[in-house]
Amino acid sequence: MLFLVAALLLFGVVLGTVAHAPFAFTLVAGVVIAAWLGIFALRERNGRRRSSAH
Repeated sequence: MLFLVAALLLFGVVLGTVAHAPFAFTLVAGVVIAAWLGIFALRERNGRRRSSAH
């Protein structure tokens, strides 16, 4: 629960920062974060398949 509170607090700070950042920077940062999350999801998915096959 404490993790959730900290994550929401950080989310609020980041959104406040993004509101003052240039649109191009916000767009690039969003694409980088989306790519990172996509790669992470693929690695997790492939890792779980390998470990469950044993």
